Amino acid sequence: MKHSGKARKAGFKIILYSLIALAAFWGFGALASVIGTIFSAISLPFLGIVWVLFALFTVYFFRDPTARPPAGANLVLSPAHGKVDVIDTTTESQFIGGKCQRISIFLSVFDVHVQNAPVTGKIAFYQYTEGEFINALKAESALFNENVLLGFEASEPRGLKLAVRLLAGVIARRIVPYVKQGDEVQRGERICLIQFGSRADVYLPLEAKIQVKLGDHVVGGQTVLATCE
Repeated sequence: MKHSGKARKAGFKIILYSLIALAAFWGFGALASVIGTIFSAISLPFLGIVWVLFALFTVYFFRDPTARPPAGANLVLSPAHGKVDVIDTTTESQFIGGKCQRISIFLSVFDVHVQNAPVTGKIAFYQYTEGEFINALKAESALFNENVLLGFEASEPRGLKLAVRLLAGVIARRIVPYVKQGDEVQRGERICLIQFGSRADVYLPLEAKIQVKLGDHVVGGQTVLATCE
């Protein structure tokens, strides 16, 4: 499947950078005075253990499972792995152009952070917005945080428009899209990576029939969020 392995490569890059930083720190201690040498001898085992734990967590965080989209017509899948904590009606003016339903999904640091296409169709809108890094636990982070808004024109049902806003959080400070405006995507295909905790908002037509409830844990590219005729 397209973009497979990109998340794991990003994780290994972070591990490599952290190892270089650890080696530089240890080298500085080794060249220091007697006090520095003693400090290095004491701290190196501890720092080594901390780095190994960090590396293991990074490998875990950047896991990249292949989605298994369910069969069926007119399904809108979750783009993210996480917990549904908001279902409401709002206004999205940039792509939807008015009132719509919103499903907001919070991603903790323990969730998979690769995002998946909710429908088969075309990326008809793409906008990156700089912003703040408010804790993504707060739904209002969508108003202020750095984010990428993707507008989808679905081929099933034809003419359906929906949008996904991918938000950085207080820890997640990098959104890495795999797609651009004009790209064709398949339902369940990888479309983005958000590094560390974050949030994904899904904007649906008012007539969409929501299939999840507050508190549900959803799986990107697999869980049915809604059906649209």
